[in-house]
Amino acid sequence: MKLTTQTDYALRTLMFLATRTSRSNVADVATLFGISVNHVAKVVNLLARGGYVRSIRGVGGGIELALPPEQISVGEVIANMEGDTHLLACVGTDDSCAIHSFCKLKGVLAEAERIQMEYLLGVTLAEVVPQKRQLNRIQIAANGSPDKPSSRS
Repeated sequence: MKLTTQTDYALRTLMFLATRTSRSNVADVATLFGISVNHVAKVVNLLARGGYVRSIRGVGGGIELALPPEQISVGEVIANMEGDTHLLACVGTDDSCAIHSFCKLKGVLAEAERIQMEYLLGVTLAEVVPQKRQLNRIQIAANGSPDKPSSRS
């Protein structure tokens, strides 16, 4: 399985938010990771729809985790962001090629996918979150303060 950039950004955003004690914003995430604010905004929108992030508008608003990190499964986030994670199209459908009715490769790939997803579903965000001080070092280099809101909104 190869994850899309969108899923990569989603996981990074969740890890960042899991280290915050207060609301953050899209610009802070984008600045820390050196990625586009627009891309992060799209990902945050999808994460909010999935129930992982809460987005609050207005004064005092921002973004924050909607669930504790222990309740967010990395595998579930990947499945929600990616949709189809099949190694080959034939694993998810029948009649995709001439040998589908007797192909043993399809079963091998389906089992590999099952094992991989079973493992990822068992990993929580809490298990992969870097220590806050590790992210703070990067954030200080990016904008001068670990919790300083960026000037962009």
